[in-house]
Amino acid sequence: MTQSPFIWTVFLTLTFASNICKSQVQTDSLKDSIINSKLSSVGQTKIIKNPPAKGYSRGSGKVYCSLMDKAGNLWFGTTFDGVYYFDGKSFINFTTKDGLNGNCVYSILEDKDGNIWFGTNDGVCRYDGNTIADFPIDGYNGGAGAMLQDKNGTMWFGTSNGVYCYNGNSFTHFLENDSVVNKKSLHLKYVDCMLEDKNGNIWFGSGMQGQEAICRYDGKSITNFKPNDDVWICNMVEDKAGNIWFSGRNHGCFRYDGNTFTDFTEKIGFSPRVDTLETLCLTGKVGNGPILEDKTGNIWFTGIEIRLGGDGGIWNYDGESCSNLTNKEGFGNNLAWCMVEDREGNIWIGTQNTGLYKFDGKTITCFSE
Repeated sequence: MTQSPFIWTVFLTLTFASNICKSQVQTDSLKDSIINSKLSSVGQTKIIKNPPAKGYSRGSGKVYCSLMDKAGNLWFGTTFDGVYYFDGKSFINFTTKDGLNGNCVYSILEDKDGNIWFGTNDGVCRYDGNTIADFPIDGYNGGAGAMLQDKNGTMWFGTSNGVYCYNGNSFTHFLENDSVVNKKSLHLKYVDCMLEDKNGNIWFGSGMQGQEAICRYDGKSITNFKPNDDVWICNMVEDKAGNIWFSGRNHGCFRYDGNTFTDFTEKIGFSPRVDTLETLCLTGKVGNGPILEDKTGNIWFTGIEIRLGGDGGIWNYDGESCSNLTNKEGFGNNLAWCMVEDREGNIWIGTQNTGLYKFDGKTITCFSE
């Protein structure tokens, strides 16, 4: 039986297409193999303290910011060595050689689409799962600190020139919007931290050079707060009950319950151990570093400056009493800059001198060398 030319043509076409598909699968598989091989070859069990930038001492390096992404991977931003990615087994380092526009990383954010954003000393970068690329803010040339994506998907960036918003297509300077009521003529420059609360309000924590304390935008107007007369706000977090905790640079930690600010430090003498949060500053300046609420609802505090002879370190508040982690428990550096909880409930702490530590509830392990 003679096959028709049409059937034979279809057969050849399908066979050719099948071979192309097989070839493509093999190529993609080879590509994945090369990527995995590269990642495994540069992976390391600890982050490395590289020589600091010219003019800086080795001890001035910091693990400054951190993030756990949706897949459970950890990211750590440093002030000298770019970003470290940790998949639970090994660390991978990304620097300007890999696409970052600056090796000093102030903030890390994952957006709703799974992109990872980095705020650096030279602007903003975005990692789309394949490459890290510069993401310039229109009309601005400088560093970018705090970042936020609100419930509507708008990205917010804190810079030395104020706050910029990105709607997915273009950038706008937030305070140049005529609909924003700004009776106190606030500048929102050098914002160190941002937060969207459960009610949709956007909170801004002013940095050292901003000196505007706390600002809240309710969708119409901006309100300014200066609890404890502290104008430099290092960090903020909203707990499960809706309270917002603030870390003040000079006057410790305070909490906002929706109506009033409550001071959670007392300006009294020194004691190495305390049993209530209200006397945390007995260690000297607790509350002027990062704040974290863990999965069980405990609040974690740190102190950047350790004064009055205090050990400082890390504090865990369970709603009734506090426990303290210091050098005595194996925490090798009291000057903490960031904290993040992983999926297993371990608390990771980034410190001065490019230190990284993990606390599993019992022991502290160092992950830097």
